[in-house]
Amino acid sequence: MRELGIGFVAYAPLGQGFLTGRLRSLDQLELDDQRRANPRFGEGNLERNLRIVDAVAAVAHQAGASPAQVALAWLLAQGDDIAVIPGTRRVGRLEENVAADSLVLTDDQLTQRGSLARPVGDLADELPYGARVLAVRLSVRPRRTLLGRPPSLVLP
Repeated sequence: MRELGIGFVAYAPLGQGFLTGRLRSLDQLELDDQRRANPRFGEGNLERNLRIVDAVAAVAHQAGASPAQVALAWLLAQGDDIAVIPGTRRVGRLEENVAADSLVLTDDQLTQRGSLARPVGDLADELPYGARVLAVRLSVRPRRTLLGRPPSLVLP
């Protein structure tokens, strides 16, 4: 994408709250929480994926920042063509997320964060390449506005 001059928007860059370190057990989620259907949060996977959270928390401790700030700062350090859109419901979390833009991680911290293994239960890794492409294509669909005109493509 970079070679084509296309930017990348990181959707749910905090892993739906996972990389903040606040979610340590499925018992913390409501029964109707959509994360319960995500394979990364599935039985056994959540516990195995906590190694990633703990590694991010260790870098955060070194940097004097929150784990969320480290996760966002790492993404932002990958290039000017990367945009992050973390969701939040609280002003305090918004301010915390914005502060990640001024957090400068050392080369060692960037390497630590970048060398982590992928999460267990990443559904895309379990699909053959063609199915992954098809899944992405099927997830992008035009939606109608209230005026009946199709807007630009919207990701679900």
